[in-house]
Amino acid sequence: MKRRFFKGERGTSLVEFALVLPLLIILVFGIIEFGVAFYNKAMLTNASREGARAGIVFNVNGSGDWQFVGDAHPSYISDTVNNYLSNYLITFGSPTNANVLITRTPDGPGGVYSPGGHLRVDVTYAYTYLVLPNFVASLMNPLNFTATTVMRFE
Repeated sequence: MKRRFFKGERGTSLVEFALVLPLLIILVFGIIEFGVAFYNKAMLTNASREGARAGIVFNVNGSGDWQFVGDAHPSYISDTVNNYLSNYLITFGSPTNANVLITRTPDGPGGVYSPGGHLRVDVTYAYTYLVLPNFVASLMNPLNFTATTVMRFE
C-alpha cells in the first residue's frame, strides 16, 4: 500500500528557509564586513609606513650635502599617507582623509634631522561600515583604526 503524506506538510521547507535566510544573510554580510575592515586596517598600517619612509629619506644634493627628499615637510608626509589610502583603501566612495600626527625625536647629535633621530607617524582613520551601515552603526560605535610607525633617520 502506498503511503500518503499529509497535505499540511507541503511548504514546510519554504517556511524553514524563510526563517533561516535572515540569519544567513547577516552571517554572510558580517564576514564580508569583517574582511573589508581587516583589509583596511592592513592598508592603514602600510600607509603609516609609507609616510614614515617618505619623511626619513635622505638624498645628496649637488654640493654633496644631505637633504631630505620632499623636504620632509609635515604636509608632504600627510599627502603621502592620504595618497596611499586613496589608492588602496576600500571605501566605496566615502572620503579617505585620515588624521596624521608626525613627531620627530632628536636622538642624534645634530638635532632632529640628523642620523639617530626618530620620526613617528601616527595615522587614525574612522572606519565607516560598508555593507550594512545603518544597521551596524545603530548596534556599535564606529571603529577608529590607528597605525603607528617609528623609523630612524640614518
